[in-house]
Amino acid sequence: MSKYYDALETRDPTERERAQMAALPAQIAHAKANAPFFAESLKDVDPSGVTSRAALAKLPVLRKSTLGALQKAKPPMGGLLGVPMSQIRHIFMSPGPIFEVDTDEKDFFRGARGMYAAGFRAGDIVHNTYSYHLTPAGMMMESSIRAVGCAVIPAGIGNTELQLDAIELIKPTAYVGTPSFLRILLEKAKELGRDVSSIKKAVVGAEAFPPALRKEFNERGIFALQGYGTADLGSIAYESEAIEGMILDEGVIVEIVRPGTGDPVPEGEVGEVVVTTFNKAYPLVRFGTGDLSAVLPGISPCGRTNIRIKGWMGRADQRTKVKGMFVDPEQVIAVQKRHPELAKVRLVVDWVDKQDVMTLHAEIAGGGSADLAMAVEASIQTLCKVRGGVSFVAPASLPNDGKVIADVRKYD
Repeated sequence: MSKYYDALETRDPTERERAQMAALPAQIAHAKANAPFFAESLKDVDPSGVTSRAALAKLPVLRKSTLGALQKAKPPMGGLLGVPMSQIRHIFMSPGPIFEVDTDEKDFFRGARGMYAAGFRAGDIVHNTYSYHLTPAGMMMESSIRAVGCAVIPAGIGNTELQLDAIELIKPTAYVGTPSFLRILLEKAKELGRDVSSIKKAVVGAEAFPPALRKEFNERGIFALQGYGTADLGSIAYESEAIEGMILDEGVIVEIVRPGTGDPVPEGEVGEVVVTTFNKAYPLVRFGTGDLSAVLPGISPCGRTNIRIKGWMGRADQRTKVKGMFVDPEQVIAVQKRHPELAKVRLVVDWVDKQDVMTLHAEIAGGGSADLAMAVEASIQTLCKVRGGVSFVAPASLPNDGKVIADVRKYD
């Protein structure tokens, strides 16, 4: 059985670059011809001339932070769809709200490479704990798991003890989900004396995966690798057994640009991840993810020859990811507006006991009340889609630095 998913992973880097640049004009022409947004934003661009990274870098960046407004103006997809709606299988709704789509195309989100690199093979049973409710994560992972030939337990999130029942009885060989939820499952199994030893490999993502947690999984007999992607783009990069950076997916062109601009930075410099995809249904050209990363020199010791990046290194804006869900400053302000007693707010995201914890620090005269705290926590859950605590603080005590979200997480 091959070590690699296909021959594309090990081709000469010069050949890969030549093939991608040769395919780029047709993709840009497709986007202009079929997606009204790109017909307008690229109206002065001749696709036949975009055959190099230098030419690509001259095109405008479409940033994820603007998608909500675009889609609200022209629902549901903001003029970004590249095929008729009759070809769309699902329309997902991520927090924001931001809408994403898929089609019946095999491995639409291109996650199979990362699964294969982590040792997933036909015949494996995979316990998939990403959400299947409105958001795309569950279906994204399922389509990639199925592309490898694995059976799927569509576990979703929550119901920890019921999930342990499923694991003990069905005996999945692999796990897909956030690393923090895998740890919760393992700790609960230990507490209750449940057998989850069938799980030997995992692909984790959507949040940080610090070395201490990877070591803990290894000690429990689970080999876990990270994947990096977005709901809009699918897989962007994945880890291999070398665990030296993340290898770019074969279906995207990635640039690292200076945040707030479209200008590529030198190799090794940290900047915003900007991605152009060859997806026909959702043909995003120079899509600014808002994520920070940097290119690593050389190729991976595993033999895969594509460019490597350091992985997720934070956000270029205040938008942040908590327990696998993005939280925007606009959502935090919406919580504040729901409770007029709150004069000023600041959402602090921390890493406590190997999991994300977020607390809304809110200025209020008189110290607040338990009833108000409960009401604000309920609003956080409703509007941010993630549980959070509340800490009432004295008026004028929060920093005057313009931050609505402060990510203070420090990992082991």
